[in-house]
Amino acid sequence: MPQKITLSVRSLVEAAEKEIETLTVGEALALHGRDDVTFVDIRDIRELQRDGRIPGAFHCPRGMLEFWIDPESPYHKEVFAQDKKFLFFCGGGWRSALAAQIAQRMGLTPVAHIRGGFGEWKKQGGVVDLPEPAKAAS
Repeated sequence: MPQKITLSVRSLVEAAEKEIETLTVGEALALHGRDDVTFVDIRDIRELQRDGRIPGAFHCPRGMLEFWIDPESPYHKEVFAQDKKFLFFCGGGWRSALAAQIAQRMGLTPVAHIRGGFGEWKKQGGVVDLPEPAKAAS
């Protein structure tokens, strides 16, 4: 018998966005490069290699987020101990909404996420460091 999923991803994201701050790309662009804001890229490393990066963003794979935030974790990253605003983004804005929600629940503040994620950032002309082209094997 197939599983009966009773709570959709869309519902989870909508609930998260009721708890967290959601920024438009325009609002995020105004914060980019500020010393008091850390952009946190939670995309998979393969997405970064394929699509590029927002310059200056800290890469934190979604699967390590809770471990890197928690100062009691052996995997803690000092970037999350700074007194800054943390602006999460992913490819399309769903994973980052959930990431910002859990980060906020853990006590990391202030946090927000970018509606539409990296895809919308690129579409609206946000600066992107493109991946290096693959070198041909010799």
